Amino acid sequence: MTGFLTAGIIRTALEVGLIYSLVALSLFISYSILNICDLSTDGCYTLGCAVGAIVTIAGHPFLAIPAAMLAGICSGYVTALLQTKFGVESILAGIIVNTGLYTVNLAVMGFSSNVSIFGTDTIFSIFKNLNSSGFWKDWCSLILLTAIVVTVCFLIKWFLGTTLGLSIRATGDSPAMVRASSINPLFTITVGLCCSNALTGLAGCLIGQYNKTCDINLGTGMVTIALASLVIGETLMGKGRMMFRILGMVVGSCFYRFIISIALRLNVPTEAFKLVSAVIVAIAIAAPRAKQLIAFKHKQMQAFQERKNMRGDKADA
Repeated sequence: MTGFLTAGIIRTALEVGLIYSLVALSLFISYSILNICDLSTDGCYTLGCAVGAIVTIAGHPFLAIPAAMLAGICSGYVTALLQTKFGVESILAGIIVNTGLYTVNLAVMGFSSNVSIFGTDTIFSIFKNLNSSGFWKDWCSLILLTAIVVTVCFLIKWFLGTTLGLSIRATGDSPAMVRASSINPLFTITVGLCCSNALTGLAGCLIGQYNKTCDINLGTGMVTIALASLVIGETLMGKGRMMFRILGMVVGSCFYRFIISIALRLNVPTEAFKLVSAVIVAIAIAAPRAKQLIAFKHKQMQAFQERKNMRGDKADA
């Protein structure tokens, strides 16, 4: 495996996987916690990248991060507004916002389909220049992204343990119960979607500075990637303690990127990557059920064998 996947490929897979894990964490909040299917992820991811790229080009790479997260919050607020105030179904609200964000993203990018950040300082280049050693230059991006993701994970764990966070978790379990407890579920849904989309905007900003470019179609299929990471993470780490569930999103995202890296090494055409993603999601979703069916079949065979042995004993008697 070491010869098949070189250190550079493994490092790149981990770096991109950590960025994608932020989107998986976003989907974790909206889909797993709030039980809301937010399909605005694709457009919000591109929005974060576009806003981050423009602010970075203006000479403020660090300011680009909160700017992209604020843009994500605005996207989440509009999605929540359509659901809570106007009664639009969550799937339709996400589709509407995602469609509208296409034009918004073009406007942010100066009605250009792509924006280049080459020649401009990014948080990665600034962090890289802190040390001149070869090891640091190779691994600094991974160290920086690990620090960001670990910080985000602990912040999510802390937030979901607060009174507001527990209310958001309760809203996903039973909105009626939350309403009976004098908590406004419309408010908790809005806060949850704003937090969720802030993480998506952060991921978009980081991928823009990482690749030093932003494209209008960058976010296409991001929901599928995030869903694959989420399902893989929940399959590997289970649905136990909250911190394990959160870390599962990071593990699932990195594992997904390793699968894509292997596909690249096997010369799978890029046109087939969507199919690969769909197969990964299908396998990850079906794996727990397949495990249950196999266990059930095994018990059936055992019971059948026991009955057969009992009949044999009676016949002998």
